[in-house]
Order: sequence, then C-alpha cells, then structure tokens
Amino acid sequence: MAGLNVSIAFFLSVVAISEVMRQVSKRLLPLGVYRGLVRELLRMLMEIGPWGGGFGPDVILTLLFIIYLIHGVSFDGASANPTVSLQEFLVMDSSFVATAFKLLVQFVGMEAAGILTTHYWSWELTDFHLIQNLMALDCSSSIHTSLYHGIFVEGVCSFFFHLVALKFQHSHPLYRAPVLAVTVTTLAYTAGPFTGAFFNPTLASMVTFHCSGNILQEYVQVYWLGPLTGMLAALLLYQGNIPRIFQKNLLYSPKSKYRTPKGKAVSGLKQTGDNGEGQPQLRTKPRS
Repeated sequence: MAGLNVSIAFFLSVVAISEVMRQVSKRLLPLGVYRGLVRELLRMLMEIGPWGGGFGPDVILTLLFIIYLIHGVSFDGASANPTVSLQEFLVMDSSFVATAFKLLVQFVGMEAAGILTTHYWSWELTDFHLIQNLMALDCSSSIHTSLYHGIFVEGVCSFFFHLVALKFQHSHPLYRAPVLAVTVTTLAYTAGPFTGAFFNPTLASMVTFHCSGNILQEYVQVYWLGPLTGMLAALLLYQGNIPRIFQKNLLYSPKSKYRTPKGKAVSGLKQTGDNGEGQPQLRTKPRS
C-alpha cells in the first residue's frame, strides 16, 4: 500500500508541476511559442506519468482515464502524439514548419520524461523501484502477439481514437474530454495484452523500443506504421478526402445548399414562351 501511495504521489506531482509550468509559460511566452512548443513538451511529461510510476494494470487504466480527462479540459489542444500532429497537418490546420516543431518537441519531451523517470526510480523509494531499476537493464517487449497482428491492433486502436476525436472535435471540452477518456481507456483495456495499446509512436518509443524481444524494424512497423495507417483510414472515412494530398471527395458527394423543386407546377401559372433572356415567361391564368 505504501508503494502505491508513493507512486500516486509521483503521478500527482508530475501533473501539478506540469500544470504550473503550463500556466507560467502561457503568461510569459509569446502565444505562438506556447502553442507550438511548450504545451506539447509539458503534455509529454504528463503522458509518461502513469508508466513512470510503475503501476499495475488496474491503476494504470484508472489513471489513464483521469489523465486524459485532465488533458482534455486544461491543455489547450496539445496532443503529445505525432499522429494527431500529422493529422492536423493533413487537414491543413497546421503548417509544415509548425508540425515539424511539434514533432521535435514531442521527442524532446519524451527524452526529458525518460530522464525524470530514471532519476525517480534511482531513489528506490519502494521495493518495486529497486526491481524496476534491475529490469530496466533488460526489459522485455510489449508485443505479445505476431508482428502483423500487432500492426493490426495498433492500427485499429488509432483508427477508433482518431475517428472519435474527429467526431467530437468541435464539441465543448466538458463533453469531448470524457468521451475521449473513455475511448482511450476502453482501447487500452481491450488491446493492452497484445501490444500495450499505445497508439502513440512517441510514447511507445520511450517505453518499449529499447527492450529486447523485437528488433527496431518490428517496433517501427507496429508502433509507427500501425497508428499512422489507422489515422489515415479514420480521416478518409470521416471526410472522404485528405486535403493536403487531394481535394476530391472519394466517399461523399457534396451537398447543395439549394433544393431542386419536385412535383407538379404551381397552380394558376402557365408558361407562355421565352422572355428574351433565355428564361421561360409565366402568365397568371385569369379567374373565371
């Protein structure tokens, strides 16, 4: 129980410190710098929190729900997820330079979170941290299935996550945040035993890429190719095109804002010929 309290204290400390730094950065830094860099860095630190604490599956799922709830309400649209940043680029909501900076900062945040977690474990506040230090030298892969099934699992998780995010992207945060939190928690519970259900390439890179059991190429295929494919499929299904690549809608026909009248002609009107401008001339039928 003491170990759990220490781990939860670590998680809450990371959340609190990140929130304080976010508020200070928002006040002191230019808006463009804050939106493009700082909020992504801080959210990456928070994203690592549950894994850095070394919790069991039940606690991780609970904290995962809470952390996405906090993110959705307070983090001003930061994603800490390369697939989300690339989706914003593909729908032309973000420029190439801004997207490149976001991806760079997400990796910097990942490295900073890794250093923070390693330093935290080195204190050995609980017996679990001692074990974790020993396991860190020779950790095992999170892929507990075949390579192609792993790619499929991560792709499906990413597909549903992005589809829900697109569906509720314009909803109020008080509605959107719980829906996304439930979606992520459900996907993690369902797919976790197979691949860890990261569907976040940056997070997976920090947590499992250095572990034995799979080679780098296999990790990239599962945790990068899978989520990116799922994101593209969700985007194409949601709006029928990928604006940055092609404008033509492949799935849905554009809706006209004008309705073409159907049925019988209006009673009392009779067509009498051309009015000289290429339009039919109508004459009112006299009453008897």
